[in-house]
Parts: sequence; structure tokens; C-alpha cells
Amino acid sequence: MLSETVLDKMQNPEEFRYERKVVVYGMSMHEVELIVKSHPAIFTERNFPRHINNIYLDTYNMSNYFDNVDGLSRRLKVRIRWYGDLLGFIESPVLEFKTKRGLVGGKICFPLNSFCLDSKYSLEKQQEIFMRSDIPEVFIEYLKSLRFTLLNRYYRKYFESSDHRFRITIDSGMEYYRLESSKNSFNEKKVDHQSCILELKYSKENEDFSQSFFNYFPFRLTKCSKYASGIENLYS
Repeated sequence: MLSETVLDKMQNPEEFRYERKVVVYGMSMHEVELIVKSHPAIFTERNFPRHINNIYLDTYNMSNYFDNVDGLSRRLKVRIRWYGDLLGFIESPVLEFKTKRGLVGGKICFPLNSFCLDSKYSLEKQQEIFMRSDIPEVFIEYLKSLRFTLLNRYYRKYFESSDHRFRITIDSGMEYYRLESSKNSFNEKKVDHQSCILELKYSKENEDFSQSFFNYFPFRLTKCSKYASGIENLYS
């Protein structure tokens, strides 16, 4: 299968990192941020907060989505990511192939040409952008088998521990849009202002410290995929 070939081309597992998520209901981003800043690891904000936008692609039988729902230990996700405005002229988009192997994940990225996300945007135009970009042939062949499934957007803040071993992101204001192969109005959407997603990221060498790290949080680790959540919100 092409997906297996792509997975085999991903980076070595030694380069993967842990990404542990918590879905927090009934609390604002500010309240979650205060809890993060009270952690004894001394988290401070890094980078500027920003909006993140993603276009997800999947096979016609939604195999990447179902692999995630079924909890397969080795799975793949494909998205186009950019920052800032959702619609209009999109600068510096990046194509990401993201893989999960058990509890660790990694990704490989390819810069894409700019494009305009409007009612004339189509899968055909995006495939042309892929062809003109510097993407290895095996990835191009896999992309030809994919279709649009979801457009999403959220607001992210970044934090890092004082020893630089742990990073936390907090995402809020989730928006999910249905995305067709052509003729999109971007009017059909679902919005989630009731929850935040906290994600802890750390290297494999810090795995032994992770459990004691979480003991300071009043949250329970949960399985969470923004892609799966978006599909379920829009298509259920």
C-alpha cells in the first residue's frame, strides 16, 4: 500500500517525541494558562500566540481517520498548515506528513507555493501546487490518492519549562469547516468555545519524568485528535 511506503520513508523513531494531550472542558484559556504557570517546572510563554489553520487530506475511504479512531499503533495524517488569516492569499504554507508510532510521533514537512483560499480553490489546483513543489515522488504518488476532508482553525499559545525539556501548547476557539473538492463557501462550520486542548511535548529521553510531571496538573490524559474531532463534529 502507498500509505505503508510513505510511513517507511518517515524519519527514524529516535527522532520522534511524545505528544500527550488533555481536553479541558469548562475552563477558559486564561484559567488553563494560570494552572500551567503554577507548575513547579516554571513554564513561561515563548513565541507569539497565533492562529493555526489546517487543511486535512485523506483517502477516499477515510483510512487515516479510521486508523486513528481504531487506535492503530502506526498511523499517518496529512495536512497543509499555515498561520494567520484563514481565507485569502495564503503565504508560506507547509505540507506535513505526520505519523504516530505508539505514543510517540514525528513529522516530515515540505514548503509549498502560496495559494488563494477562496470559492475558486479546488483539489485540482492544490494537486498542481504539489506537483510544482519539491516533494519526493513517493509522496507525490500518495497525494494523488487523497481528497480534501476538513479545514480547521484554532488559537495557540506556547510555553516552555525553565530547563527547556518540556513544551506546552494551549489551543482554544476550535473551528471546523467542511471542505469539498471545489465550490466552497466556507459557511458550513462547527465552532467549539467550550473546551481547550493542552498538549505536553517532550523527547523520548525525558519519558521517565513525564508521570511525576503530570501529577501536578488537575487534568486527566485523554486521547484527542483535532482531525477526528472535526470529522465527527461535521459529519455526524
